[in-house]
Amino acid sequence: MTDPIADLLTRIRNAVQAKHESLLVPRSNIKLAILRILKEEGFLAAYVEVEDEKSGTIKVFPRYEEGTREGVIRGLERVSKPSRRRYVRKDQLPRVRNGLGLAILTTPQGVMTDGECRSRGLGGEVICYVW
Repeated sequence: MTDPIADLLTRIRNAVQAKHESLLVPRSNIKLAILRILKEEGFLAAYVEVEDEKSGTIKVFPRYEEGTREGVIRGLERVSKPSRRRYVRKDQLPRVRNGLGLAILTTPQGVMTDGECRSRGLGGEVICYVW
């Protein structure tokens, strides 16, 4: 697998579309940081690390709306890819869906949202957009 982050986003997108209760993804620190942000921003209900004989897995629980059972995540888009990296300066930070979505960036101070980058005056590599 050449792009594990794209694999994570695709698994989440497919699970939400199929209305699954949970999904399993291989564990890595960058994936944990992305999932932490998605949970803090209200796109995921929860995630739990599951130990196994290898590096471990993560069990992710997508969040759905109460009455309609429609996924809270409407879209996930991978921006910076292994074949084409996308870096932005602090004055070029993207606005996703006019502020209704968020961009996840990796910076020298860790993985954070576009709003956190604006408040701290940081730029970095744009990982993905979520709305």
